[in-house]
Formats: sequence, structure tokens, C-alpha cells
Amino acid sequence: MSARPIDEPNRAASQLELLFDLTFVVAVAAVTAQLAHEIAAGHALAAIIPFLQVFFAIWWAWMNFTWFASSYDTDDVVYRVLTMVQMAGVLVLAAGVPAAIERADYSVVTLGYVIMRIGLVLLWLRAGLEDPARRRTALRYAVGISVITVGWMYHSMAAPVTAELPLFVILAVLELAVPLWAERAEPTTWHPHHIAERYGLFTIILLGESVLAASRGVTGALKTSEISSPFVMIAVSGLVVLFALWWLYFLVEAGEGLRDRRDRSYVWGYGHYGLFAALAALGAGLEVAVEQSGHAITAAPLTVGYAVAIPVGVFLVLLWLVHARIVAESVLHAVLLSVCAVVVLALPLATPWIGVHGVVAAIAASCVLLITVTIAVNKARVPAPDSGTRRGPGRIRAAAQETSQ
Repeated sequence: MSARPIDEPNRAASQLELLFDLTFVVAVAAVTAQLAHEIAAGHALAAIIPFLQVFFAIWWAWMNFTWFASSYDTDDVVYRVLTMVQMAGVLVLAAGVPAAIERADYSVVTLGYVIMRIGLVLLWLRAGLEDPARRRTALRYAVGISVITVGWMYHSMAAPVTAELPLFVILAVLELAVPLWAERAEPTTWHPHHIAERYGLFTIILLGESVLAASRGVTGALKTSEISSPFVMIAVSGLVVLFALWWLYFLVEAGEGLRDRRDRSYVWGYGHYGLFAALAALGAGLEVAVEQSGHAITAAPLTVGYAVAIPVGVFLVLLWLVHARIVAESVLHAVLLSVCAVVVLALPLATPWIGVHGVVAAIAASCVLLITVTIAVNKARVPAPDSGTRRGPGRIRAAAQETSQ
């Protein structure tokens, strides 16, 4: 298990990594469905903290393996088996999601998390044994992860109820600190373009989960009601919102920025927790919005409107904050994103007059307008193309970067 080169050409996600991601589809689907259930039942505020806690476990386990694989993917028998052990842990974690969000019972979630960490620790121990140049780094990872995993077991089984949330915050901060501490010994050789691709793939998975969640809402609405204009408006507008967020995320090519500013990768990588959580929460919000168009639910219309607006607003703000650290001149503009986020967050206040369907439609329109203006502004910043040259969004990005240089 020797370190893979930082500049390895044509580095792409492996088939095993894609299979690994599919197990997380199950976990994300479970947490999204449970959050939607709690929102519809009128327990949105009570469900937020458990949702964020469970999603942290999902995100952190995925991220740890992703960065390890970028440096040490050997694709041999031992590597594959230990990766599959982590996949089994993901499925166990997913089984414990309902109990975690409904009753704050994290025992099964913790069991799944521990299984995943065992697989990862063994991989780090193997890296420490077979890569002498980075042995201290690998052993620091193994020790740090092991010690904190014991803390998670205590949190799940023995911590007083009043201490559970503070202890969770402490353990989460320690988890985030392990890579900072371990990499000080000798940095690992993660591949910037591979990491950017892996994050992009997980973003697509979360957008797909939102489509799945919205389809569950469609199924629930159709069981008790015929197709109505609000139903159609929410379904179409929700899909437009997801298309818009996909478009905005992939306007920025992160690979080059991560290559040139490796020291800022922590902010970029950690900041995606908020982006990913927002996309998962958006799926839950869209599911409830579609469902309420077909029959009455406990949650107030204003709550449903904000269940869609808040994730979109958070995503827009974090998108700029995350990418601004690694690109010289972003094609995303802080003012445009901020204005759109403020508008989106204010739209649910109009629910009494335009309804939930009107709010979701207005959110979709705001996002489409944001994309239109962003593309127009970036076109204005670059020289006109030569005759016969075609220019799409990707070429606009490249031209804007060349202009800035």
C-alpha cells in the first residue's frame, strides 16, 4: 500500500468507490424520509438536531474513506474486503435512523458507525505498515479515530441525557481535528481532481435523493387526492429547483483550485457538510410540500414553505463561501447569491396569499433568474469568441479564469 501520485493522470472514481456510494444512498434516503415524516407531523424544530447529528455520521464516514482512497486505493483483496466492511456499517447505520430521530436512541447508528471505523482503522494500520514515509501520519489517524470511537460508544450507551448534545459537539470537533493533527506529520497524497469528482458525485447522489423524496410525496398525495394545479406546480417547481442547484454547483471546477491551494482543502472539504445537509433537508422539504398538496397534514403551510426555503438559502450562501477559498476569481458572485438567498428566505412569508405551491414556484423562478444573471455577467467579463468557436457554460468558466490570470 504505497501512496498514489498527487499528479496521476486521468485519475477517476473506481467501480468500488461507486458501489461504496450506493450504500450511502440507503442511509441518506433513511434520514431524509424520517425528517420528512417529522416535518409533516409538526415536529420540524425537534427533528433538526437529530437530523444534523445522524447526517454528520453519514457525511464524516463517507468523507474519511474518500480522502483515504484518494491517497491509498490499491484495489487489492484486503482493500476491497475492508471497504466492504465499511459498506456493511453504512447499512446498519441506516437501520438505526428512525430510532435516532424519533427517540434520540443512537445505539444502532453508533453500532454502524463503529463497524465503519473498524474497517478504516485497519486500512490506516496497513498504510502505516507498508508506507514508511508516512507511517507517523497513518498511525496518528488510526489512534485518533480509535480513541474518538470509544467516545462515541460512551455517548451512545452511558452518557447522561443532559450531556448527550454537549458531548456530541465535543466529539464532532475532535473528529474534525484528527486530520489536521495527523497531516502535520507528513501530508497524504490525495489527488485534487479525484477529490473534486468524488464530491461532485456525492452531490449528484443527494440531488437524486431529493428526486426520490419528492416522488414519495407524489405517491402519498395521489393516494388520497386527484391531480390538482397546486400538485403539478409544486412537482414541476421542485424539479426545477434541483436542476438549478445542480447547475450552480457545477459552474465551479474545484479540481484546479484544490491543486493550487491544497492548504485550503480543509475549509472546502468541511464546508461541504452544510452543502450536503442542505440538499438532504431540501429533499425532505419537497416531499412534504408535494404531499400536503394532496391532503391535510399537521404542519402549518408556513412551516412547509420554510422546509423548502431554508435548505435552498443555506445552500446558496455556503456554495460561495466554500468555493471562494480555492478559486482565484469565482464565477459565482457573492452579491447575486446573497440577494437570491434573502429573497428565497423571505418568500414563505407570502404563504397566506400565494400558498405553498406559489412559494415553491417563486423559489424555482428565483434560482433560474440567478443562473441566468450569473451566466450573463460571466459572458460580459470575457472577450467574444473567435468565429466558429462554440461556447457553453464550461467554456465560459475557462475563459473567465484565463481573463483573471
